[in-house]
Amino acid sequence: MQTPFIDGTTLYRQHHFQLPLDYKKPDAKQISVFARELVTLAKDKQDLPWLVFFQGGPGFQSPRASGESGWLKRLLQDYRVLLLDQRGTGHSSPINQETLANLSATEQAEYLTHFRADNIVRDAEAIRIKLNIQKWATFGQSFGGFCTLTYLSLFPESLSRCYVTGGIPSITRHADDVYQATYQRTIDKNNAFFAQFPTAQKMCCEIAQYLLDNQVTLPNGQHFTVEQFQLIGINLGRCNAHLPLYYLLESAFIEVNGRKQLSYSFLNDMQQEQGYLTNPLYAILHESIYCQGEASNWSAHRVREQYSQFNYQVGKSFMFTGEMVYPWMFEQLATLKPLREAANLLAEKQDWDKLYDADVLSKNKVPLACAAYADDMFVELDYTRETLAKIPLSKAWITNEYEHNGIGVDGEKILSRLITMADGLDNLPSY
Repeated sequence: MQTPFIDGTTLYRQHHFQLPLDYKKPDAKQISVFARELVTLAKDKQDLPWLVFFQGGPGFQSPRASGESGWLKRLLQDYRVLLLDQRGTGHSSPINQETLANLSATEQAEYLTHFRADNIVRDAEAIRIKLNIQKWATFGQSFGGFCTLTYLSLFPESLSRCYVTGGIPSITRHADDVYQATYQRTIDKNNAFFAQFPTAQKMCCEIAQYLLDNQVTLPNGQHFTVEQFQLIGINLGRCNAHLPLYYLLESAFIEVNGRKQLSYSFLNDMQQEQGYLTNPLYAILHESIYCQGEASNWSAHRVREQYSQFNYQVGKSFMFTGEMVYPWMFEQLATLKPLREAANLLAEKQDWDKLYDADVLSKNKVPLACAAYADDMFVELDYTRETLAKIPLSKAWITNEYEHNGIGVDGEKILSRLITMADGLDNLPSY
């Protein structure tokens, strides 16, 4: 364990754990998993309950956040918090085109099968045992909520209570159902944005036309296409995103020698928007988070064929896409190209393990409090309700006050409400 440090009133400890890549072969290859412990300095000697945080994604490290603000500040009033760098991310053994370069496509694909929610949860459970924690609470944001339901399926006896924001998935539906719903929500978000900023439609069409007429490259040398430009629509599912997006479009062009061209500043922003470049695990495994005993077969790409408005045509309205991942991304995006064959193999994989146990969840005894966002572009509210109806001792606060990233906007208030909800569930009489 590294030397702890203090920032303000919060103490930070860093932990590194050597854990099995494959829990079916516990004595074979090991990987490193990193976690950061946070505790209020004045309470460090107290026997506080623990809480582990599951980050959204998949494929992103835990927050590098201050313990004196937002949702962390609220949790630290009651808990000792562990921020987990899920396997493959952050300071854990990383997944990227560099670390996978020495493997064949088949070996890459096989290796990557071990980085879904089931093994993230097994890592957390192994860490709980290593830290000698009898039970702990969980907090899952977005994909972290998916991990929470996997944890409740695999090791419910290890959990004291669970908090989830924007992350209650269907536990039975195919990925195609998910994308049927999320394309509809993405259309809604596009309509709302262009209704608020009518001139933005013309701006988007002008940018798209320029990309069709010119060979435009991003600062990393990658050819920038209309399809890539559409990907920034992922921002439409976040709080207070409309105005920044409009400002971005408004400043796309500059004039050089009497001719308009896309500015370096705009293109640099476009590259920064492509989190897939630095977090390829997000693109590689995104559809597999919905797979149990069946292949995705590039679900979002197939379902998109039913929504022609997302296929830009000159003279037609422009439409942003959302959180979808497409096979062409592994042909266009610089750091995804070396992983194209492995991504195709994973899209065809049918024998994915189960992520959820409906029977176990139907007998749930762990208080589960969640915030479900009525206008969520990424997690369908109807499916959230469908799932929670089958899980006893669960309660949802359904709100249109926030978008999917609510905890980044008003996390302290949201967590306070969820904690109160869980307290109420904990006090229900047992029959």
